[in-house]
Amino acid sequence: MSSLVAGNHMQPIRTVSATRYITPLREGGSLPAVIEADDGQLYVLKFRGAGQGRKSLIAELVAGELGRALGLPIPELVFVEFDEAFSRSEPHEEIQELMRASVGLNLALAFLPGALAFEPALAPPAALQLSSAIVWFDAYIMNVDRTARNTNMLLVNGKLWLIDNGASLYIHHTWANFRARSRGAFPQIKDHVLLRYANALAEADIVQSALLTRPLIEQIIAEIPAIWLENEPSFGSVDEHRAAYIEYLCTRLAAPRAFVEEAQHARAQLV
Repeated sequence: MSSLVAGNHMQPIRTVSATRYITPLREGGSLPAVIEADDGQLYVLKFRGAGQGRKSLIAELVAGELGRALGLPIPELVFVEFDEAFSRSEPHEEIQELMRASVGLNLALAFLPGALAFEPALAPPAALQLSSAIVWFDAYIMNVDRTARNTNMLLVNGKLWLIDNGASLYIHHTWANFRARSRGAFPQIKDHVLLRYANALAEADIVQSALLTRPLIEQIIAEIPAIWLENEPSFGSVDEHRAAYIEYLCTRLAAPRAFVEEAQHARAQLV
């Protein structure tokens, strides 16, 4: 279900508290974990203290909410308060350190029980029909992590889900010249696992670029917790940092969109 309601307004992202640490997920390098929260639901928790830290959570939040606004199948995102007490009963030293570094506010996606890894050759036609929309979206958010090596897509009862968008928006790892870079292409799209199936990129471009309005982008960026935006050396304040995300994402949507042309060119080399 999309996080949008009538009038193209976002519902605020919910905040829950972790009540039970169930198991780490060792498939990823950042050691996310399945947890239970005080709403009785299971989530895949992304720790603020892991790997790229808060920037990974910002990318997960922004990309996830943009995708949900487009109607793409992305699990619900929630903020998760994580208590230091969980680390005391964890025997694994690396996970202990991760927990202690992540006390406070983190991010999680709804857990998808019974999920299977996405295999393009075995995917149902209904899943592949989303290819153009997904390729457009990943080119826009600069997602380097939807390749055959690591699709970051799951199937649950034949329904496709997109997960793990934390490698998106790599612009924020170095904000230098971000205004000029916002107009750039995305050459890495050539490695996208769904590119060969994306036969309606022009149509996806028309529809999805119109849906991502400036007010919507502003609402999504407003959801980033201020504590995740503090002490960024490229900006003098949290407000400036927040404004840079808005400017980057809005400018990237201005026509002509080089990232769409790049995707179309890369696909032409495959078919």
